[in-house]
Amino acid sequence: MWQHYADPLSLEQLAGTASYSKFHYTRIFNQLTGTSPGRFLTAIRLFMAKRHLLETQASVTDITFRVGYNSLGTFTSRFTRSVGVSPTRYRSLAQDDDLPPLTLPAAGTRHGLSTVTGRLWFPSDVGPVRVYVGAFNTPIVEGYPQACDILDEPRPFRLDVPDGLWFIRATAVAMDDDCPVPHIRPPRLVGSGWAVRARGGRAYSTDVQLREVTQLDLPILLALPELDRARRSPRTPPTLSLADQQVRCAITTPLGKAG
Repeated sequence: MWQHYADPLSLEQLAGTASYSKFHYTRIFNQLTGTSPGRFLTAIRLFMAKRHLLETQASVTDITFRVGYNSLGTFTSRFTRSVGVSPTRYRSLAQDDDLPPLTLPAAGTRHGLSTVTGRLWFPSDVGPVRVYVGAFNTPIVEGYPQACDILDEPRPFRLDVPDGLWFIRATAVAMDDDCPVPHIRPPRLVGSGWAVRARGGRAYSTDVQLREVTQLDLPILLALPELDRARRSPRTPPTLSLADQQVRCAITTPLGKAG
C-alpha cells in the first residue's frame, strides 16, 4: 500500500498479492493493524497528502490526484474530517507562528468529569521527546480528541473526560535539531493504553507503553505533531497553561487507528 497508494487498489488485488482470499486477508489485516484494508489505505493517502502539502508547491487539485482521489470535493472533506483543518489551511499553518484558537469538547469546565491518569513507558534508548496523549471515543480515531495532555518532562499524564468509553492514544516526537525539514516534527514512538469506561466523576488509571513506529501502524493524520515548531530544551521544561494545551491539542493529538 505504501508504494502504490495512488493506484486504484481493490480488495481483490490486495488479497491476491498476499495469496489469500478476501475474507482471510481482511481478517488477518484487522488482527495486525486494528482496522480494515480500505481504511488503512485511506489513512496512507491522507498522510501522503500532508507530505505533498508541506514539501511541494503543487495545487490541492494536483495533490488530490497524486494520492489516488478522483474528486476534489471528496478529498477535501475526508482530509478536513481526519486532519481537523482543510488542505489549504493545513499548508498555511506551516508558515504560521501561532496555532489557531481551537478548543476541545471538554474545554472550559471540569465539573462532573472523570480523571484518567497514567505513566508513559519508553524504550531505553529514547532521546528528548515531546509526548501527546489523547482520549478518543472510538479506536478508529478521527476528529478532535475529547481530552489531551502534552508532556515535555517525565510526569504522569492527566485527561479529564465525561461519562463514556474512552480509548487512550499517545505519540512522541523527537525534540532534537536533526529533523531534515525544521518545521516538521515526525512521530517517533506510538502507544495505546487500556480503554476506560468513565462514569460518575471517578478516577481511573492506565499506563501507556510507547514503541517505535512500524509500517503496520496507521499514520498520524491530525494537523500536528508534524507542525509543532516548539523547541524546548529538556533541561528547562515549558510551563503550558491549560488553555495553551487545549489550543495545541485541538489540532495536535495523536492517531492510533484512523480511516
